Amino acid sequence: MLSLVLGLALPTALHVYIGLRLFSSPGWPAPWAAVGWGLLGLCYLVLLAGFRVSRREQPTGLSRAIQWGAYVWLGAFGIFLTAVLASDVVAGVLSLSGAVTDMHALAQGRAAAVLGTVVPAVAFAFVTARGRAKVERTTVPLKDLGPGLDGLRVVQLSDVHVGPTLDGVWLQRVVDQVNALQPDIIAVTGDLVDGTVEQLRDQVAPLAGLKATLGVYYVTGNHEFYHGARDWISEVARLGLTVLNNEHRVLERDGARLVVAGVTDHDAGHIDAPLASRPDLALAGAPPDVPRLLLAHQPRTALSLGGLRVDLQLSGHTHGGQIFPFMFFVKLQQPVVQGLATVAGTRVYTHRGTGYWGPPL
Repeated sequence: MLSLVLGLALPTALHVYIGLRLFSSPGWPAPWAAVGWGLLGLCYLVLLAGFRVSRREQPTGLSRAIQWGAYVWLGAFGIFLTAVLASDVVAGVLSLSGAVTDMHALAQGRAAAVLGTVVPAVAFAFVTARGRAKVERTTVPLKDLGPGLDGLRVVQLSDVHVGPTLDGVWLQRVVDQVNALQPDIIAVTGDLVDGTVEQLRDQVAPLAGLKATLGVYYVTGNHEFYHGARDWISEVARLGLTVLNNEHRVLERDGARLVVAGVTDHDAGHIDAPLASRPDLALAGAPPDVPRLLLAHQPRTALSLGGLRVDLQLSGHTHGGQIFPFMFFVKLQQPVVQGLATVAGTRVYTHRGTGYWGPPL
């Protein structure tokens, strides 16, 4: 009981802090302050209910609605909190400098600025997250790539996160987008799901429709290990994708060859020791004079290559930060947050995520 109370104390205090700054301090005329507090309280209750219903194996229509509300507010809450903290800093500077003397007007202006910025920002973030996946094109020259593979087109999906708010209908739309690009290779670089095979088997079925002339390849991310990695490895293989668990394939077209290797998630060994990430094993026996493409969910895998030749690593995991201001903290764990970069002498392309985790923002 004590742990529950302590666990609720901080989020409760932060919600009260937001309410005081946005609805009480400005002294809005009736009934607007009460309306604001009422909406904030409702969001808080939905957030708490969302954690409870997320434990259900088979969700109902009501539980899905609660989860949607909880995920949206979880993301919006972080943005509101950041904006309110920033407004407090600005207001403090203005007050101390003597630039503003009317504290009531300052409080109202601060609240209006936060609400006027965050509400449309959250709406824009939601529409962006739920819209069609953006196609980003990047050209990467590879040393020793033969003429037969010149212009090779690799389409990467990463961090798809099929789960509570991303279903099979959405995934089918992504599959159609990918196939329309007429890829030579499709690389699915982990965090495919947020749930068990039993929960999501029907929702991931569209993956069987992915088509690429030289194959569709998949590696696990950390989230697969949260929901039964071995079951997901079997299910993805059943759908027709080639699963690369610390192994490689040598592809050939018109006499030109390319090594496509894949490792399990960087932290997999902490959950399932036999499936620990092993770049050395993945590239064992690979021809040394052939360019190598490595699929690795986390960009920091490049730091553990130990001199192994990798011409290009395709990764994800970071979501590009996903929601402000978390992109600044991702850099503390990963050597690169998004795009093409060189990490420990290896070129790494870090995908920002086809889907999203948690908040649909």
